[in-house]
Amino acid sequence: MRVIRQQLPWWAAALWWGSLTTIGFLVVPLLFAHLPGTMAGTLAARFFTAQTWVSVACTLLLLLASRPQEGEEGAHPLHAARLLVIGGLLLALLAEFAVAPRIVARENLAIWHRIGSAMYFLQWVCAALTFWRLGKRQV
Repeated sequence: MRVIRQQLPWWAAALWWGSLTTIGFLVVPLLFAHLPGTMAGTLAARFFTAQTWVSVACTLLLLLASRPQEGEEGAHPLHAARLLVIGGLLLALLAEFAVAPRIVARENLAIWHRIGSAMYFLQWVCAALTFWRLGKRQV
């Protein structure tokens, strides 16, 4: 059971960072390169919504795993990354519920698209740093 507790956060961080990377830097650009704009935008919105829920699941798992356990010696790398995980969770939720509806409604599209892209990138940075910190412990 101890091995699972040690490995699960690493896998959750890998899934979080990897899914953000795949959707944001591969899938969505390919959609816009190969589909008409409206269709690509609709599909991209669906992918980003799905990504939000992957991010929520991974960050909640990471937060649960960051809780200190009885008899645990030394600080787990997740303790230091807790603010990054919380930041990533908040960025995902804000992008989904505050920014995405404005993009879908095409309300000041350029501004909200830039804000959403910046939030997505910052979430990616939070995930990357979390994954990196946990990876240092694995080696």
